[in-house]
Amino acid sequence: MEPQQQITDWLQQDMQRMQALRTARRLGLHDWCLAAGFVRNLVWDKRHGYQVATPLNDIDVIHFDPRHHGAQRDGMLKLRLQEWLVQPWSVKNQARMHLRNNHAPYLNSEDAISFWPEIETAVGARLNADDSITLIAPFGLQALFSDTLTFNAKSNNLAAFEQRVVQKQWLQRWPRLKLA
Repeated sequence: MEPQQQITDWLQQDMQRMQALRTARRLGLHDWCLAAGFVRNLVWDKRHGYQVATPLNDIDVIHFDPRHHGAQRDGMLKLRLQEWLVQPWSVKNQARMHLRNNHAPYLNSEDAISFWPEIETAVGARLNADDSITLIAPFGLQALFSDTLTFNAKSNNLAAFEQRVVQKQWLQRWPRLKLA
């Protein structure tokens, strides 16, 4: 089975993730997805044969809206999500995140995640109005299925990558992973 279909099937079989996708969709955001560990951890868990999903530290809702890019709006969106579904939500409008990362302005959500420190983390999922799932993966999905953890040179921040590998204990949590 091709990686895109495999991830879609796994997401559809995961009640918690589908509930999170349905809840985030209620916000009516343009150019959004649930990204980072939301997809990455699911794939790594399945590739490691884990029967129980690794708990998510947070559910990263990313979106791109240059008209309303203030952090206060993201806080309001997070509160709304919390009212609908109690989860560790994180909401970040990528239209302002280039400032924090000292990059040129991003073009959209896919462009923004293409600057994340790890190739395997730069994957998101969006639930469409017809309940189909769209995957956002600027580097494709192959690395996610290769049991690797790959520094994204486009991020231009090797120190952040190295710090995240240690702090998040990915190599211990998913021991088949190898640094690429």
